[in-house]
Amino acid sequence: MLAGGTLSGLEQNGVLHVLQVLIENAIGKARQILKAKGEPVPVSAYDALAALVRLRLIAEADLPAWNAAIGLRNRIVHEYMNIDIERVLELVRADQHNFVTEFLLAQLDILHTERAE
Repeated sequence: MLAGGTLSGLEQNGVLHVLQVLIENAIGKARQILKAKGEPVPVSAYDALAALVRLRLIAEADLPAWNAAIGLRNRIVHEYMNIDIERVLELVRADQHNFVTEFLLAQLDILHTERAE
């Protein structure tokens, strides 16, 4: 971190990359869970998370946060220059991304349970 608590451009890019990979892993895990349960695996990340809501593996109330995370990932990948980095950093500082990590850890248990049966 640079003096004064601001991130350098390289550090900002690092934050964006970490968020992108974290969200992509969550999307991948959602698809793995659907496959393990014998469900159709949609191409759309939005549809994959909606399917987990339908199966009651994530709460319907959490779907807007998932849609926002997927949208952020898409923006990072496809519209890199149009990202409000200050808004992203606010989200990270407020730990509003933690639900993604929690999902990854919790849902891995579901996958291991499915394979063990």
